Amino acid sequence: MAVVVEQTIPFPPEALDLQNAQRWNDLYPLIRPSVKQVQTAKGQHILVDEALVKSKYVNIAAIGNLSNFSSKLLDDKSVTAIVTEKAGAGVFTTQDITHALASVGALEKQGLVVVRSGKNRNVQVHGSDVIEVEAAGELESDHLIHLLGHATESCRSSLHQTTDLVNAFVKSASTAFVTFQTEKAGGKPAISGSDGVASGYDDVKSAIEKELGKMLKGQTVQGGQVTYSIHYSDINGLSRLENYILAKEIADLCHSQNIPFRLSHSTILNHREAARGFALSICPIPTHNLSPQPKPQPDTTSTTSNGTPLSKTLSPSTAQMAFDDAQVRARIHAGCAAVIKEEPTITEYDTIVGDGDCGYTLRDGAKQVLSFIEGKDLARLPETVAALVHDLEVNMGGTSGALYCIFLTALAASLASEPSVPKALKGALEQLLKYTRARLGDRTMMDALIPFVETLEATGDVDLAVRKASEGVDGTKKMEAKLGRSTYLDESATQGVPDPGAYGLLVLLQGMAKA
Repeated sequence: MAVVVEQTIPFPPEALDLQNAQRWNDLYPLIRPSVKQVQTAKGQHILVDEALVKSKYVNIAAIGNLSNFSSKLLDDKSVTAIVTEKAGAGVFTTQDITHALASVGALEKQGLVVVRSGKNRNVQVHGSDVIEVEAAGELESDHLIHLLGHATESCRSSLHQTTDLVNAFVKSASTAFVTFQTEKAGGKPAISGSDGVASGYDDVKSAIEKELGKMLKGQTVQGGQVTYSIHYSDINGLSRLENYILAKEIADLCHSQNIPFRLSHSTILNHREAARGFALSICPIPTHNLSPQPKPQPDTTSTTSNGTPLSKTLSPSTAQMAFDDAQVRARIHAGCAAVIKEEPTITEYDTIVGDGDCGYTLRDGAKQVLSFIEGKDLARLPETVAALVHDLEVNMGGTSGALYCIFLTALAASLASEPSVPKALKGALEQLLKYTRARLGDRTMMDALIPFVETLEATGDVDLAVRKASEGVDGTKKMEAKLGRSTYLDESATQGVPDPGAYGLLVLLQGMAKA
């Protein structure tokens, strides 16, 4: 996990203009077309998701300070109403929100939970169908909103059960903050934990074990089965890969102690302090209100697909394939060179339908691969690929970086245990599919990877496999995005533009195939 102590928010507060309520009121409907502005009798604005107001679930309304809204609200399809408070506009009341919901057809019997970020936790009941909850800060309000959205169906459908869940949260939630500091401790970068004491930073695993382990020990559960709702927030913009690492270490700790849990995430922007880091919030919830998330398959970083220890399969004496250094090197050089050359086109596509960083991510990853393999013995390919992953985890960010690292980790094991490259690729793909929801037709890099691997494994024909991958990429030009940043855009904005991640992978495969 990278250690950066300077703030890395891409734009200063003045440029973002986060205190301008109208910017938020214009932004959310643009990104989520089902959101509609509703003006109250006081002239205030409430953003209401018309797709949710008539559902069978209890409505959730989020009230927050303008600069502290979690970016995850854009993804969260369980929040019915969003209120952007600002100074001088008057205090929003639950009655304002219920009237706004009723104006677009909400049913009174559904009930309403209003979550507000404040200084102290408390719950107020308004009549028979409205609960107002004040959470102690942005971290807790983010956690509670996600908890309400991930509760069991019976809980989300019942205001009585939802009230029990809220009361359990207010009674038992605990939090911790970890931030990187500018000074050093014991010759290492320093981090400040929940105790406020700066200590040397070794790795994220140690930091998670210290903070989360202490929080779990401090929880007292009185009878009955519970699921631990665990929410983590990255502070001031950790990369997606770093967030993935945080989630993995949290999950590994819980699995090692047989703790049933459900994990959620948000981002906190703190313009008052430059430090980056992460925050944790946990709360035990009865399992009839929150079910634990399923345990994943064995970790491919330590075992192969058949459970064989990775350290054994990477031994040259047990490998079933022989690799020629010159041939492997030529293919890697050709593929990486193609990606670097095509970066402007990938970036252009991602500027239209994504964050604009896919081209840079793939280009930097390709450069890192070329640098890494210099002086390496590529005849020992499984070992080299395994070592490469550790290098890319630090230097290649973004969603693409995380997926490539997972795939390459699995591929290192498969190359050492399978009898052919096509079968090794198929084994790595099967492992990757356990870590991502993306499938064919979702407008992602999987629309290139899946047809390539499956065709190569079935026929052994590299040229045919590349053609099938190319057809998959062409198909993304007409697809509706189901995952990723493109889901926020109107379908007309993505038509005719291939998915940047899929196109970037195709460029890599074409380059390697031609060598």
